Amino acid sequence: MRILFVADVIGSPGRRALKQLLRLVKADVRADVVVANGENSAGGFGIIPDGVAEFFEAGVDVITTGNHVWDKKEILPLLDKEPRLLRPANYPPGNPGHGSVVIPVGQTRLAVLNLQGRTFMAAIDDPFRAVDAMLAELKGQADVIVVEFHAEATSEKQAFARYLDGRVAAVVGTHTHVQTADEWVQPRGTARITDLGLTGGLDGIIGMKADISIERQLKVARGERMQPADGDLHLQGAVVDIDETTGLARSIERVDVPYERVLQGEFKRK
Repeated sequence: MRILFVADVIGSPGRRALKQLLRLVKADVRADVVVANGENSAGGFGIIPDGVAEFFEAGVDVITTGNHVWDKKEILPLLDKEPRLLRPANYPPGNPGHGSVVIPVGQTRLAVLNLQGRTFMAAIDDPFRAVDAMLAELKGQADVIVVEFHAEATSEKQAFARYLDGRVAAVVGTHTHVQTADEWVQPRGTARITDLGLTGGLDGIIGMKADISIERQLKVARGERMQPADGDLHLQGAVVDIDETTGLARSIERVDVPYERVLQGEFKRK
């Protein structure tokens, strides 16, 4: 099984890149299934039902999110109704939505888990103990398990991946929007990357317009609200090749595809 993980989709520029690039990239990397983070797809903050429909129409199989999933209140009913739209599992009980889903990929049962870190982020439930409970519940229900960990601190992301080494096929990080160069299959067979990057405008600052981001640094509270960057569009992420018999990874490779090269008829994955 080959899984394409797509980095955080930032606003309408990111959705445009996803729509135009995803099927080409999926074919190029020979992916069987696509998991994409959509929590910043509505103007850079949150996700809305129309955006969920766009993701599925573009070819995404499972949508993951993070701390911004709650930003647009109109998404809350859909979190309960659509099992392929996930929110971090370690938010306290009583919140809407699901933190995992099992989908068929051919004859294989794939479980996708979504959890969130706590370092420099909201004080929610412990993701380490939460994932232990989730894996216990999934025993016998999934052949391959992958985890998206939405977190700020590199140390927490790497610790989480090492904690799960040998128990899941992959742990991929999101949230910081800068693609890291540390993709690796760990000693016991779990692929990891600290951050997938972003899908959207690389000419900005973590996917947002650079001038506004700089103004906010200079003026602090008086700064203008962030807006998605719309230049130098890329689709970033990673593709993981998994041995379905062991449920562990064979390889992981970064993906970084510029939108302009597609427009020029020169599509080729780096």
